[in-house]
Amino acid sequence: MSVNVEKRVDKPGDDAHAERAWELKERIRLDEGVLKQRRGFFMNAYHRSTTHLFLVDDELIGFASVRRDGYILFLAVAPEVRGQGYGRRLVAEVAEGHRTVSCHARTTNERALRFYEHLGFEVKRRIDNYYEDGGDAYYLRLGEHESLRKRLSDFVRR
Repeated sequence: MSVNVEKRVDKPGDDAHAERAWELKERIRLDEGVLKQRRGFFMNAYHRSTTHLFLVDDELIGFASVRRDGYILFLAVAPEVRGQGYGRRLVAEVAEGHRTVSCHARTTNERALRFYEHLGFEVKRRIDNYYEDGGDAYYLRLGEHESLRKRLSDFVRR
């Protein structure tokens, strides 16, 4: 059975899918204890960023919100479709428009760290007490080498 994935983009100031993105983020937070942003912070950041979204039958299955400098504010993929390449495709969408791509990930979020490292992100530094709840983070970056960005961007075209 073929799945028709629709790709959409909310530009800065367009928060047409913000509520659905919040709901997906909250579902992941409740199940996995990650993505712990407050609603006001999330909505404000979403409103100021470009968000790449994937939908199946009008259901949001994943999104990546990115600042103008290529920093990924939020990346979320519905647990039931993980491992199917949607996270990689979202990062590739971001990489297509930026010289470098960066993000933070909790030092305790092993799933996210494995994912980013698999894509070629490098841990640049550890930041203690980065998160509001006192959690520590790694700052990760991708894209200083053209071949990495090109490889991810080419993945989008498949």
